[in-house]
Amino acid sequence: MERKVVIETVTFSTDSRGLVLEPVGPDALPSQRNVHLVFTEPGCVRGNHFHRRGAEITVALGPGLFRYREGDEVRDFHLVDGQAYRFRIPPGIAHAFQNTGRGPMVLIGFNTEVHDPERPDVVRDVLIEV
Repeated sequence: MERKVVIETVTFSTDSRGLVLEPVGPDALPSQRNVHLVFTEPGCVRGNHFHRRGAEITVALGPGLFRYREGDEVRDFHLVDGQAYRFRIPPGIAHAFQNTGRGPMVLIGFNTEVHDPERPDVVRDVLIEV
């Protein structure tokens, strides 16, 4: 079975206080073993790696660039300003996010593997040079 990245638009509510969104639903939540919140400054890159074992779900609030490699093909997905997206990234798929906006880019990442700094589940694979 070929593994592919799945990209979904995430709807959210807004009011004068800001926004609220559900990053993962009840189908994916029980299998998550790690969660992290990331603020990325303009022009900066997160990722540039793949996971050996863990499946990742990342929700990103645009604008930004998501670049990933499936097989021999490198693909770009541009995140629209003010829109949220959910990226389901299987193990072995190299990926990176770059903030293309003027303010911080928000990422919420989940992984099916526990984060272990002594035995990280990531392999560096540079897709976006900085």
